[in-house]
Amino acid sequence: MPLVKIEMLKGKSSEFKKGVLDCVHAGLVEALGIEDWDRFQRIIEYDKADFEFPDFKSDNFMIIELTIFPGRTAGQKQGAITAIKDKLSSNLKIDPKDVFIVINDPPRENWSI
Repeated sequence: MPLVKIEMLKGKSSEFKKGVLDCVHAGLVEALGIEDWDRFQRIIEYDKADFEFPDFKSDNFMIIELTIFPGRTAGQKQGAITAIKDKLSSNLKIDPKDVFIVINDPPRENWSI
């Protein structure tokens, strides 16, 4: 049950945002083997003044935070990062350098489902 938080600048179309959500989910299905129904995702949008990132990043820059159950290997985690970036690049033409991904895997006792 991954929890996905995507932070980006305001102003993207609904279709673009749905595409981002679909790419992230597809990457998690592919790399971590999650069920297709297992979608707990949200997008948080910021005004330019409230979302600071380096000048060499484009307005497509985003931070993707994945919170997953513990136990995935380093290879599985890297596979998820790679799959997500590849899908965003091929489907939405987002430069992989504009995608910052962090994975958190808190212990099971920290989850309430």
